[in-house]
Amino acid sequence: MMNSTIITHTRKKSRVIRLQAAILLLCGLSGANLLAQSTDHLGFVPLFNGKNLNGWVDVNTSKETWKVKNGTLICSGKPIGVMRSDRQYENFILEVEWKHMEAGGNSGVFIWSEGTPQEHDPLTKAIEVQMLELEYAPQHNATEDYVHGELFPTMGMTAIPDNPRGIRSKSLEKRCKGKGEWNKYVVVAVDGTVKLSVNGKFVNGLRASERKKGYICLEAEGAEIHFRNMRIMELPGGITTPEQVAPVVH
Repeated sequence: MMNSTIITHTRKKSRVIRLQAAILLLCGLSGANLLAQSTDHLGFVPLFNGKNLNGWVDVNTSKETWKVKNGTLICSGKPIGVMRSDRQYENFILEVEWKHMEAGGNSGVFIWSEGTPQEHDPLTKAIEVQMLELEYAPQHNATEDYVHGELFPTMGMTAIPDNPRGIRSKSLEKRCKGKGEWNKYVVVAVDGTVKLSVNGKFVNGLRASERKKGYICLEAEGAEIHFRNMRIMELPGGITTPEQVAPVVH
């Protein structure tokens, strides 16, 4: 009887914590920053187990694209394409550490993504959370506004940027470390709204995403990138229409 009471209390506490996380997101960046400082006790589960690719499905890359070594997921970047989660996610908090191994490297995590690429492009329709190495902009003669941590819809997806640079939302601060150094992203995605923390501070967001549920994808885009400590906490579901859910891939 006592064990049953403890389990019930634990489940109720877990639901309360998830609701508090969603409320903090709706409070804006200030509330989200409080969330970023206190996630260790929350109900996260590994999205990458550090041992193999269980839970992931290669969409259009190759066996040589993704390797696991010493708890790290190594992406060669070639060919360009994605690997996706084996199921869809709606509202969640995603944590991931990443580092580029080449100057000017480009990659990202796709959320609320379709499970198959477009006919004319190797990438999927999604919201991209970009991971850009610091030398990318000077190598491509891009403006200073073109920085890491941009959020944007891909392949015809629609969303409203908090900090507009065209259809993209740009980070308000440059917080990423360069080649060979680990960075940490915290992505909070709730009811079509996304907030992004870069190395401990929320600096970007978008809202009114056309899609509110889909797959999570890791992108290979030409340069070697490493991932580790990828974990996710699912939040309560919302009111989502069939049109706001990515097609299920069987």
